[in-house]
Amino acid sequence: MESTARENLKEYDRIIIGIDPGTNIMGYALLGIKKKKPSLIAMGVIQLGKLGDHYIRLQRIYQRVQGLVEQYLPDEMAIEAPFFGKNVQSMLKLGRAQGVAMAAALSRDVPITEYEPRKIKMAITGNGAASKEQVRDLLCRILDIKDEELAPQLDATDALGAALCHFYESSKPISTGGAKSWKAFIASNPDRVKK
Repeated sequence: MESTARENLKEYDRIIIGIDPGTNIMGYALLGIKKKKPSLIAMGVIQLGKLGDHYIRLQRIYQRVQGLVEQYLPDEMAIEAPFFGKNVQSMLKLGRAQGVAMAAALSRDVPITEYEPRKIKMAITGNGAASKEQVRDLLCRILDIKDEELAPQLDATDALGAALCHFYESSKPISTGGAKSWKAFIASNPDRVKK
């Protein structure tokens, strides 16, 4: 069964794992890219709330993310960067959760890109202040999936948003740093100007 699942993964040109870090619930999603078209492979959450010890939670995050990397063989990881809050202890715990998830990916040589929550929302909805529900609704439309096919937790759709944001960002044409004005263009390309 596992070899069949791995064979199915070969149909994708690349796979992106998205992570929405958390110490109570951590969202994850795997996005497959085939002929420049993204599609959902899998998504879900890692429930951590019942684990009382913070260090045990970190261990569980590491094990599950590493397991997802081994199962789906992603080419890249997109992870939501922690936003700055007023509660220093919460920020510290969230940063640790993010770091452990990153370490799990790095242990398998998966490159990582961080995205701020506003950037993810902007990439998906065009509005950096969009609600999680708006992001979820647009993900359904963009990826042509039914609402019931998505995990019910918004943490999972946040992770999917991070993966799709990364797909958009990494698919942009690379700027050559061209001329800043017509005058600069003419000065650097005199052979291309007809007189």
